[in-house]
Amino acid sequence: MKRHEQRSLFGEILDWMLTPLLLLWPISLALTWFVAQGLANKPFDRTLEYNAYALAELLSVQDGHVRVNLTPTGTGVLRADESDVVYFQVLAPSGALLAGERDLPPPPPGAVVSGDEVHLRDAELHGTDVRVAYIWVHLMEADFRPALVQVAETRNKRSVLATEIIKGVLLPQVFVLPLALLLVWLALTRGIKPLHQLEERIRRRKPGDLSPLDNKAVPIEVAPLVESVNDLLDRLHDSVATQKRFLADAAHQLKTPLAGLRMQADLAQRGSTSTEELKQSLLQIGRASVRATHAVNQLLALARAEGGAATLQREHLNLAEIVIEAVHDSVPHALEKHIDLGYDGASAEDIHARLEGNATLLAELVRNLLDNAINYTPSSLNQPGVVTARVVTDPFGQVLLLQVENSGPGIPASERELIFQPFYRSLGHEADGSGLGLSIVREIARQHGAQITVDALQPGAPQPGTRFTVRFAPLALPQGLPIA
Repeated sequence: MKRHEQRSLFGEILDWMLTPLLLLWPISLALTWFVAQGLANKPFDRTLEYNAYALAELLSVQDGHVRVNLTPTGTGVLRADESDVVYFQVLAPSGALLAGERDLPPPPPGAVVSGDEVHLRDAELHGTDVRVAYIWVHLMEADFRPALVQVAETRNKRSVLATEIIKGVLLPQVFVLPLALLLVWLALTRGIKPLHQLEERIRRRKPGDLSPLDNKAVPIEVAPLVESVNDLLDRLHDSVATQKRFLADAAHQLKTPLAGLRMQADLAQRGSTSTEELKQSLLQIGRASVRATHAVNQLLALARAEGGAATLQREHLNLAEIVIEAVHDSVPHALEKHIDLGYDGASAEDIHARLEGNATLLAELVRNLLDNAINYTPSSLNQPGVVTARVVTDPFGQVLLLQVENSGPGIPASERELIFQPFYRSLGHEADGSGLGLSIVREIARQHGAQITVDALQPGAPQPGTRFTVRFAPLALPQGLPIA
């Protein structure tokens, strides 16, 4: 597989800056040439116009014929030029040559014949490019067609002047262009310097430093990138903190059952241990292993719940169906504790009980609420405790509720927020548990955008009971379906 070359941001920006500059330079040369030609023509065109006017003033009518009062001295002055050859031509209204060059080309066919106005054009004479100024002269003394006066000169002076103009413009550019390239290079180097500084700051960081980068010390164009990196650092910090907390929780939770296992194993190995004492040790070892297994399962469930919303596989589910199944699974545990366990509320076919979420985590949430209620509800064969799970739909209020109620002693208002902390257990209770169940419930609820509240079932009663309420957002129904 061919490896793609890594692009250079510096080189790419430099290419986009220098390529237009180098492409515009020849265009600038061409435009300068055309402008120089126009500038070079103007002063010499005025001289040609003046000569054409002056020659037209020499025309007169004598005895019914057009005459040119041009002396040899005037002709010499007209033709005097150090660089160029000057030609002139005077044609009578009949087309007869009165003076000057016979071979000078006439105005192009269709040219406008207007008196007292000099016209300019380019032509060729004897294979040489010339600039021609011509004027039509109307002689008012006689009823004749206009006479034609033309003055032409070669273009040597114009070419020299245009070349000098171009040199004056382009020679500075020869020195300015490399200087401009150098300045662009230096400016670009300075412009990306904050990126190198940011790279150095990141490289100098210690491995455990996940604090946000300072987005005020970078250019505004780089700030979104720094904010994205900061967001990644925040998520990485949360992930590392979750891992550390998981390890700490695992060590804390497994320490007690493992210590019990070691102690019971030591007791069983003593030579003076009787058969009854050996059975008791084995029974304690079995109970400790069950508690350790339960703690491991709870820790894994908490780690899975804290995995983050980005990895949460969501699908359309029916909450009532999940709760009913969890209640069925908890019946053996409830019978062992002499608990009257039941379900009330929406059916598994109720479309208003649908939501978007993860089936595994939601089932874990319901099971933990049920286990917590069963474990902390006092019950006996004569006075069984009551635990009820309920799913309540409210299509008008766009709310889907999960409620788990028990007839236990209740939870004081001062502890209702503390019970969701890992390993927190209310004083005065000897129920089995790891203290992680409600932490798992809160984390799964947070992952699903749900709110969880705790209140008394019967405030003021000797056994007020407890009601856990999880408030979900139901799945929006398609238009046209009934809402009630």
